[in-house]
Amino acid sequence: MKLPNKVISYKTSILPKLVTILNELQHQDMKISELYKRGHKKTTDINEFIQALNILYALHKIELTEDEVISFVDRN
Repeated sequence: MKLPNKVISYKTSILPKLVTILNELQHQDMKISELYKRGHKKTTDINEFIQALNILYALHKIELTEDEVISFVDRN
């Protein structure tokens, strides 16, 4: 996982990817594939995208339903 430090800038770290994913999910729930298609320009590869989803899930910011739809938990 790439976190910002002396060598890795904020822009190239995983943190901006979290914001991008949350911004996409604020207005509507969507499938994982659709979310990746919308935000793939901000992530360099699928591994970063999966890492970002794991972080957001661990922080209880997103939920995954049985039909692979991701929803934003704190939409209120």
